[in-house]
Formats: sequence, structure tokens, C-alpha cells
Amino acid sequence: MVNSAPNPRVVSGMRPTGALHLGNYHGALKNWVELQYQYECFYFVADWHALTTGYEDTKELEENVFQMVVDWLGAGLNPSASTIFVQSRVPEHAELHLLLSMITPLGWLERVPTYKDQQEQLKEKDLATYGFLGYPLLQSADILIYRPKFVPVGEDQVAHVEITREVARRFNHIYGRESDFADKAEKALKRLGGKNADIYREFRKAYQESGDQSALEKAGVLLDGNTRLTLADRERLQGYLEGTGRMILPEPDVLLTRTPKVPGLDGRKMSKSYGNTIGLREDPAQVAKKLKAMQTDPARVRRTDPGDPQKCPVFDLHRVYSAADTQAWAAQGCVTAGIGCLECKKPLIDAIVVEVENVRARARDYEQDRDAVAAIINDGCEKAREAARETMQEVRSAMGLQYR
Repeated sequence: MVNSAPNPRVVSGMRPTGALHLGNYHGALKNWVELQYQYECFYFVADWHALTTGYEDTKELEENVFQMVVDWLGAGLNPSASTIFVQSRVPEHAELHLLLSMITPLGWLERVPTYKDQQEQLKEKDLATYGFLGYPLLQSADILIYRPKFVPVGEDQVAHVEITREVARRFNHIYGRESDFADKAEKALKRLGGKNADIYREFRKAYQESGDQSALEKAGVLLDGNTRLTLADRERLQGYLEGTGRMILPEPDVLLTRTPKVPGLDGRKMSKSYGNTIGLREDPAQVAKKLKAMQTDPARVRRTDPGDPQKCPVFDLHRVYSAADTQAWAAQGCVTAGIGCLECKKPLIDAIVVEVENVRARARDYEQDRDAVAAIINDGCEKAREAARETMQEVRSAMGLQYR
């Protein structure tokens, strides 16, 4: 059997809050660049999410959206390999958010860890708004509207995907149990074709009678590769196979990605709010100047004082940028005071400057051609809307909202 199924879909987004920095790049964007050639990737600028904490000042929002897309393109996102779009340009996100809000218990939103954490951290802002309370549900709608297989996150973000899985599970439980489900599944089976229908029945029997996981996987491939089936048919047959109802909104899985620690210039986490960042398209001379002044192990007051690499944020950057032999050289030179801090930083500065220069070179043409960037966004929005409309047609139908 030939597997003609499309690549599994991946969805992720970022808030447009200003120029991206190396922390953003290594925390998410670098992974996105790699994933775009392995999966069907949908990447969006989360401009509505930016309003949840910055609703009172939006004068920079349009420019921030443009600059973020330029950063993405400079970092290596390829609009021919991934779908790049703006959240608010796909209004189906808002519709699904509204419909999901009808079934989501209030307690689920109030217990989200970041809800109280951000209120505490951003005391100067008035965050007693519905938008702020509901942003995890908007995030769930952003994901579920594309029915992805995976959401790429680091280990510290796994819990953020769980509420999306819970919302999908609740929606499917309420709306996925059609009274004539078995009849519709049997009709869909006929569209598979006689031979494929027989193969499907064998797989279904093997899975339901003996729990044969490989039979489940092979049947899934059979369904995904059949062009005669509508999306609704495919979902019904998947549910029929598993002995459940129709899965309208599949629960996405976590795709764990590497998220190395990227310290800021003062040793804390790199963050615009701390003013300790190195911009992804910053002037190379300024990058070198910043890194030369970057904080090191405070115990190394003099050149002859030994240091501890585990207490030095510069060494954390070596872990990101330097090969094993360079890391060993830097660690040995630090603990023995065999090298000074500026000497330790030299290979690091060279590597980071090269990276920034490469991003700047790829971004240069886009910086000067707003029409080209707009065309990329327009194409991405159309493709995203096509996928979103398909989902919403199924959601409305399941909820009794598809009027004739």
C-alpha cells in the first residue's frame, strides 16, 4: 500500500510585540524553520493576542506585524514551504472562539497558571477583562481551527496545550454523537471502493477485537490517502474504526522541540521587558559591543581570578553557539583563570555576529519591499481561511447552526 497521505499539520503563532531577539529565535523560530520541511506548517502573527495585555495602545501594532514577518523571513521561513498569515485576517478564529466559549467551564480558564501569574507580573495594567481571562480559549481556537496533528512547544509549555485537548474532548463528547452515526459511516465506507472497504473492515476488526495498534495506524493511512472521501466521511470512519463517535475537532499532540536557555545581557532570561536583548537584525557592531560588556561570573573581578562556568551567563551562550571543543576550552580557561572574559567571549561574538548578519542579509530585500511582504501575508491568509472554513462548516453542522 502506497502512503499518499499529506504531511501531518503543525500550528504555532507569536505575538507581535516588537523586534524579535535571539531568545525568540532559539526558543521557537529556529524550530519552525526546521519543521517547515517536515510537516504542513501554519504559522500566524497573533495580533488579537497582543490586545489581551496591550489593548490600550495599538499605534505600533501594524508596524510590529510587518517587522515580525520580516524577522521570520530573515530567519529562514519559506512562504513556499509554510503558510504565513495574520490571525485577525482569518475571522473564523473568532467564530470558533465564540462557539467554544459556550461550552467551556469558567473554572478551566481561571485555573490556567499564567492567568494569575501574569496579573501579578503586570500589576500596572488593568487585566480584569474578559479578553485576558479568555485568551487561553482563543489560543485553543487558533489551534483547533486547523485540526493539526502537532503543536510545537518546549517542555515548560506542555501544560498550555492540555486545555486545548480538554476543550476538543468536551466538544467532541457533546456534538460528535450523531444518532445515525453508524449508518453514515457505512455509507462513507461505500465511497472507499469495494477492495479498500474490505481492507478497512479487516483493520477495524483487528483493532476492535484484539487491540492491534498497527491495524489502527494502517487504517488511518488508508483513510488519509483516499481522495474519494470528504473530510466528514474521513472523520466518521476514523471514529467508526476506534469505536467512538465522530471526532470533529481532533485533540492535538505536543511536539517537543529543543528550547535552549538563552540568557540576556544581564544574566536574566532574554526579554524585551528587561531591556537585555540582542536583536535578530541588530547592527553587527552593536551586537559585538553589547556582548563585550555582557555580565560574566561576578567572582571574576580581576583577570587572575578563577571563575565558575555554571554561574556565568556567557557560558550558557557557549552551550547554544559553540562546539564541544570550544566549550571545553572556555570552561577550562575560566576555572583556571587561563583566559580572560573578553578572550572567552571572542568565538561567541564571532558566531553570533555571523548569525545576525545572515538574518539581516535574507531580510534586506523584504525590508525595502512592503508589497512583497503583503503578498506573502495575503497568500497565507487565503490558504489559512480555506482550511478554517472547512473546519467551521463541520463545527456549525455539528452544533445545528448550518441552516439551509
